Amino acid sequence: MVACEPTLDAPELFGSEVARDLAAFKSRCDVIVANRWSDDLSDVADKVYTRDLLKRD
Repeated sequence: MVACEPTLDAPELFGSEVARDLAAFKSRCDVIVANRWSDDLSDVADKVYTRDLLKRD
């Protein structure tokens, strides 16, 4: 599992590798779970699962 946290200055987060580069993170992941939708994920929308169904929260 990989977590994308660009501002975190640690190699791991709860035992998961930390990725700081969003482009590299998106290319490595088959599935992306996000709390909220972000337009930064629009190019990989087919592999994003989020609870933010209306893309506004």
